[in-house]
Amino acid sequence: MTARPPQIRVTAMPADTNPYGGVFGGWLMAQMALGAGSLASRVGQGKAVVVSATDFAFPGAMAVGDELSVYCEVAATGTTSLTIAAEAIARTRNGEATTKVAQGTFKFVLLGEDDRPRAIALPTHTRSP
Repeated sequence: MTARPPQIRVTAMPADTNPYGGVFGGWLMAQMALGAGSLASRVGQGKAVVVSATDFAFPGAMAVGDELSVYCEVAATGTTSLTIAAEAIARTRNGEATTKVAQGTFKFVLLGEDDRPRAIALPTHTRSP
């Protein structure tokens, strides 16, 4: 996933730490949800809400001041839903070293103006003569 531009990029601040001084896993999950939600809304062309978040792993750690990049891709589509795979990569503040710090999967349901599930409007492809 890292070959594409990130959905979001943010710097971890002191308020984002856990009681042990490391970056809080919940903060990482929130950043991933923001990135995944951005992609789901763009692909679904409207309101998209999280209905589940699964398969989280935290294989690495990041420090305050490190830059977090969240990469997302559509893993599956349903009639009214999109499943988004998210990967969080930390880059050291004063260098180029990167570490995969989290990954997870988010499922979104697309909602219409009435806040009820609506079908995904996938783009239609036209053929040139």
